[in-house]
Amino acid sequence: MLQRIELSEAVEIIVENVTQIKEKETVGILDSLFRVSAQDVFAPIDNPPFDRSPLDGYALIAEDTKGASRENPVELRVVGKLYAGDASLFELKANQTVRIMTGAMIPKGANCVIRQEATNYGSETVEIYEPLKAYQNYCYAGEDFKKGVKLISAGEKLNFIHLGLLASMGFPTIEVYRQTKVAVLATGDELMTLGTALEQGKIYDSNLFLLAARLKELSITPVYLQQTGDDVSTVAQKLKQALAASDIVITTGGVSVGEKDIFHEVLPNLGADQKFWRVNIKPGTPVMFSIYENKPILSLSGNPFAALVNFELLARPLLGKMSRDPAMLTKETIGVMAIDYSKKSKQKRFVRAIYEAGRVKFPEGGHASGMIASMKKCNCLVEIEAGNNGLKKGDSVKVVLL
Repeated sequence: MLQRIELSEAVEIIVENVTQIKEKETVGILDSLFRVSAQDVFAPIDNPPFDRSPLDGYALIAEDTKGASRENPVELRVVGKLYAGDASLFELKANQTVRIMTGAMIPKGANCVIRQEATNYGSETVEIYEPLKAYQNYCYAGEDFKKGVKLISAGEKLNFIHLGLLASMGFPTIEVYRQTKVAVLATGDELMTLGTALEQGKIYDSNLFLLAARLKELSITPVYLQQTGDDVSTVAQKLKQALAASDIVITTGGVSVGEKDIFHEVLPNLGADQKFWRVNIKPGTPVMFSIYENKPILSLSGNPFAALVNFELLARPLLGKMSRDPAMLTKETIGVMAIDYSKKSKQKRFVRAIYEAGRVKFPEGGHASGMIASMKKCNCLVEIEAGNNGLKKGDSVKVVLL
C-alpha cells in the first residue's frame, strides 16, 4: 500500500482501478434526465417536418403583393383557414390567400406569409398593405435539423434540451447506462442518530447526510446509508452489506492513526487490496482507497469539511469514470484574491471560499476541518500550493468550483 502520495497520483490510481458501468437499460424519456445515453440517436424525420408559418397572418403568393400599400392595398380572395395541427388541402392560385395561424402548415402554392397587422383582417377578402418577397416569414421543413442528423451521441449526459429533442422526434424511450450504485457508511462511537436525545460526549451524524445530499446533487441516489460505531466486527458486517448492495462504497471516519481507526484492521481482514493511505493534502490527509472484488472503497476523513474535500477531489473522479459522466468531474478556474491570507502551508491546502465575478474571498466563521457552518455561502475551494507563505490581495489562485 502506497502512503503519503500526491493528489495527482491518488486520482490516477483511482481512475486506473475503476471499471466503467457496462449494463444498459431502456427508460422513458422523462426518467432519462441526468442519465448518460448509451446510444446514438438520429433524426428519423426533418424538424419541422413541413413548411410552416412563424406568425398569425395570411399565406399567399409574393408576386400578388407587388406595389401594395395602405393607400393602394391589394385585395385577395380568402379561400380557407389553417390552424396549427391542420392538414393543408389547399393549393393557392393567383390572387388567393389562406388565413393562417402560427405553426400551421403553409399550403401548396404559397411562398410567404404576411403578418395580420399589415392587413384589414378580412375573412372573405382581405386587403394587403405591404409588398412581400418570396419566402418572407416562411419556416422551411428541416430548418432546425434534417432527417438523419445525429441528435445525441452515446456518452452524453441528458438534460432538458436532449429530452425536448427526443420528444420532438416522437421517441418515448432511450437507452441509457444503468445508474451507479453508491453506498455510504459513517463510522464512529461518537455518532448519534438524528431525532434522538443527544448524549454527553456525542454528536449527531452529519457526514452521512452531507455526502448523501452531495451525491443526490450530482444525480446519484445512494442505495445504502448506514451509521455504525467503531466495533470491528460490526463495521465489517456493515461494509459487506454495503458492498453487496453497491458498485462503490464511501466510508467516513476510522482512517487516521487512533486506537479506534478500525479500517486499518477491517479492510485487511476482508481481503481488500489497499491501494493507498494518506494523501499529501489538508484537510483530509488520512483518506484511503481500496479495491474489493473489483469494487472501489473510498474511506474519507471523519471531520465533515475534510470529508467534503476528500469527496470533491477523489470521489468525483471515481464516480465520473464509473458512471461515464464527464460532468461529474470538478471544474477549475483562476480567481484573484480579494483579501490577504497569511496562513503558511507545508502541504497542499484547500480552503473554503466564495468565488464571485473572478474574485475570491473567504467566509466569516471557523475554518477548521470539523466546522461546516461557514460553508453555507461558499461555492469553491481555493487550492494553496505546498510551501506557500501566504497570499496577498491581487494574487492569482486556482479555484475548484463546487
